[in-house]
Amino acid sequence: MDNNRMVQEEEDSIDLLEIFELLKQNWVIILLSAVIAAVAGFVATRFFATPMYEASGMLIVNARASSNASNPSGTYDANNDMLNSAARLVDTYSVIIKSDKVLDEVREDLDLDYTFEELQQLVSVSSVNDTQIMRVTVTTEDVNVSREICASIIKIAPDKIKDAVEAGSVKVVSESRPNENAVSPHVMRDTAIMGILGVVLSIGIIVVTHLFDNKINSESDVEKYLGMTVIGVIPYFEKETTNGK
Repeated sequence: MDNNRMVQEEEDSIDLLEIFELLKQNWVIILLSAVIAAVAGFVATRFFATPMYEASGMLIVNARASSNASNPSGTYDANNDMLNSAARLVDTYSVIIKSDKVLDEVREDLDLDYTFEELQQLVSVSSVNDTQIMRVTVTTEDVNVSREICASIIKIAPDKIKDAVEAGSVKVVSESRPNENAVSPHVMRDTAIMGILGVVLSIGIIVVTHLFDNKINSESDVEKYLGMTVIGVIPYFEKETTNGK
């Protein structure tokens, strides 16, 4: 029983050499698939995708400990793990910056047509090199709109953050600066990705089609699937026609 099972597993296993030969035989199809997918990706990103522009500004958060008997001056302890953790600071203040307290005021300040949820999707906050400096970035379809929204956030956010945490100070490090070049789409990158996807998809289809092909196509298939030795092959000849018959 065990021997039969092992034989069956060997028969059902994928022959990597066979797959390699299969791909070699179909290299033209794979190449054409890559080219077609790459061209489709280029056309889609170059002519149909909407360019997006961003503007960014930076804030720094200086935390200050509360005054007590051991720290009467209320100065900031640089060794304090919580205040010195840039990741925690950015996570905390990112929530405040993207909250309705800030963004609703930005909407009113600029008389924007965006809903709160739409505006929130356009704003991102990140740490600069794991420091307490935060970069606020706004990405829209218009470079001037991105600059105005970012400038408004930079103006409004410091007071909202101080009111929320009731400690320390928030100062502007860099005013809103727009990037005149579109940050997306990335034509070359997207074209390359589509080309790779075309290769992967074509290989997948070729391999799956081969694995589900139960037909006997050659003498080797007879030996492999039926376990029988081929003792002769009948050659195939095209029938010659005489006088058009």
